[in-house]
Amino acid sequence: MKAKMKTYGIIGAIAGDVIGSCYEFNNIKHMDFELFKNDSEFTDDTVLTIATMDVLNKKSKNYGYKEAYHEFGIAYPTSYGSSFKDWLYDYENEQKPYNSYGNGSAMRVSPVAWAFDNLEAVLKEAERSAEVTHNHPEGIKGAQATAAAVYMARTGKSKEEIKSFISEKFCYNLNRTIDEIRPSYRFDVTCQGSVPEAIIAFLESTDFENAIRLAVSLGGDSDTIACIAGAISEAYYKKIPDYIATTVLKKLPLEFLEIIAKFSGTDLSTNLLA
Repeated sequence: MKAKMKTYGIIGAIAGDVIGSCYEFNNIKHMDFELFKNDSEFTDDTVLTIATMDVLNKKSKNYGYKEAYHEFGIAYPTSYGSSFKDWLYDYENEQKPYNSYGNGSAMRVSPVAWAFDNLEAVLKEAERSAEVTHNHPEGIKGAQATAAAVYMARTGKSKEEIKSFISEKFCYNLNRTIDEIRPSYRFDVTCQGSVPEAIIAFLESTDFENAIRLAVSLGGDSDTIACIAGAISEAYYKKIPDYIATTVLKKLPLEFLEIIAKFSGTDLSTNLLA
């Protein structure tokens, strides 16, 4: 009898974040690195991805992306960018969007691609998730491009189809290779300077782990690039290696596990204890 494959929920973005976390300010420019080190941990990418899941789980008119990002941001203080941190504590202006084109809109958006059944709906919801903070056109574009890539990957589109759509709709240059980008690539937290690179890491990959290694090897904002590449790669390859999934999940708070389980329809406790 064929063994039933374990499922770990939708955690590709989170796995990329955790693996990339210890290399964000200690960049490497090669693929032969430890996936997990003592200081590997979840960062703001994971916290806000979980917040996105929570919104989609609850489907409440009184609890949207603004409320969730604020609630989780306050509850889980971590490596937020300075502008987002200012937004979190700006009670006087009630957390109004701040015209950002940073990649924060893209790192947190992947659950949207799993929650809707057509691309148009995904693109509209990606914009809603972005605009509460990142209402600059590039910030919205980065979120939409990421969500579109994840949606197309999970619905069986080929890499060539994904590349063609993203290139044409969002005007991202996806004709470069990781080897071409890596030598001169530097820390860049803009959507336009990191989302295309993350998508290229996915396009060039052979499996989930390879995608993460390619993403981290670029240097730069490694946790977010790996987060985005991981989200797309999980949707495309349909699985994450057990040793990666279990290591990542054991680093997360119970509240996160419960939200992932509800969003994914998965009993995580059985797999974590097995």
